[in-house]
Amino acid sequence: MTRAEHLAWAKKRALDYLDDDDKTSAIASIMSDLRKHDGWSTASLTLCFAICPAGGTAEQVRKWIEGFN
Repeated sequence: MTRAEHLAWAKKRALDYLDDDDKTSAIASIMSDLRKHDGWSTASLTLCFAICPAGGTAEQVRKWIEGFN
């Protein structure tokens, strides 16, 4: 699976959780899934996860998930 395909898959899974009103699982899902592909460096993931809006609104979490590229 290419990095782009993997990212699309990870985003879809996370957004499915978010659509079910489960922010915690949405965040955990994308964090876990992105670590499963070699196309993501540890440093970039650490930075992305550091700015995670875990206490934010569902819309903020959605924008954060959709912002991965």
